Amino acid sequence: MVIARLDASQVLAEVEELADLLVDTVNSGASIGFLAPLDRATAVAWWRECAAGVAAGELAVWVAHDGGRVVGTVSLAFPDKPNSRHRAELIKLMVHREGRGRGLGRTLLATAEQAAAEAGVTLLHLDTETDSSAEYLYGKTGWTRTGVIPDYAANPGGALRPTSIYYKRVGAAAPAE
Repeated sequence: MVIARLDASQVLAEVEELADLLVDTVNSGASIGFLAPLDRATAVAWWRECAAGVAAGELAVWVAHDGGRVVGTVSLAFPDKPNSRHRAELIKLMVHREGRGRGLGRTLLATAEQAAAEAGVTLLHLDTETDSSAEYLYGKTGWTRTGVIPDYAANPGGALRPTSIYYKRVGAAAPAE
């Protein structure tokens, strides 16, 4: 397994495989912002937009390859306001259904956390579907749940579901609360 951070040209070069991963993730039930069945053209378009975000420095994308095949990804979204440069949002942690149960999600999460700390980020945050396998992962890896918002987003099947909000301090000591 090889995990690498992609630049914008690499995201575009791998857009077809990244789209396959997104389609697999959504169509297997993960609530990551899309409804099922997700068509490939929509997934390709979304990843092309991500490449623009990477080029602009607003997004960092890591991809896990297994035997040359994309099997997972995670991203960090960076705010554009001067008062929020110390934080980033963890988004779109995805593991292909054939690669689940082997610790890849945990490895991708640790990769993003370490890279954030190395970039001077001291606070990460995310939202995830309440009672999902992703929520279980965040709880087991030291993230703190701050609350639940009812009916926040539709799951891939279209049903409104609650969302849990999490944060994690990383890197240098953060200011006192």
